[in-house]
Amino acid sequence: MKKVFIAILCLTISAAAANAQDKKAPAPAPNPAPAAAPQVAPPAPDPDAGEFKFKEETHDYGEVPEGPLAEYDFEFKNVGKKPIVINDAHGSCGCTVPTWPHEPILPKQKGVIHVSYTTNGRQGPIMKDVTINSNAKQQPMVLHIRGTVKPKPAAPAPTTPAPNTPAK
Repeated sequence: MKKVFIAILCLTISAAAANAQDKKAPAPAPNPAPAAAPQVAPPAPDPDAGEFKFKEETHDYGEVPEGPLAEYDFEFKNVGKKPIVINDAHGSCGCTVPTWPHEPILPKQKGVIHVSYTTNGRQGPIMKDVTINSNAKQQPMVLHIRGTVKPKPAAPAPTTPAPNTPAK
């Protein structure tokens, strides 16, 4: 009897809750469409801005041994009319580390982006990028390194000396 009473009580409460949710509140007044924000055009590039002119934008290391760093200097010249200030340079992974000049590169001056690639534990093809953020016309400027890391030669197996044989 107690179970029947509890079941009826639960059904009554459920029905009351469901019925209460069926009552609809008056619909809110429709909002007028928001005014379209004015389109802001990106700033026009500065025609006098500094401009990178690299000797090469992709360096192929060819085959390099596993272990030592693979390093290369990307040389460039500022062929624009204003100084180039490099804000940041970063590799596409932690194994590719660039260093760059932190002082402005004046027009007609040269600079170097040094890139080190860690080959240790990275056998196989190298295909990495270095992204340079600056105030130059090429924003961002991307350099590439390629090549193949050849595995370390296998260490020779340790030789065990022959056991002493009894003398005859």
